[in-house]
Amino acid sequence: MWDSDSTLPAARAADPDRIGQHGLKIVKAVAEDLAVERQRLGKRITARIALADTRGSNTRRP
Repeated sequence: MWDSDSTLPAARAADPDRIGQHGLKIVKAVAEDLAVERQRLGKRITARIALADTRGSNTRRP
């Protein structure tokens, strides 16, 4: 994801009364890797998410 806002994302403290603004916490919870890079105009955020859970799997594929 890229946008022109130079403000880096920050996960907010838990607040059960807050509606919305939970996206970064969700991405951090499911991503294998998360990188934020400042760009000349804005920032680029890259999240790597596995399409299948293969960690610790003992199943053999044919």
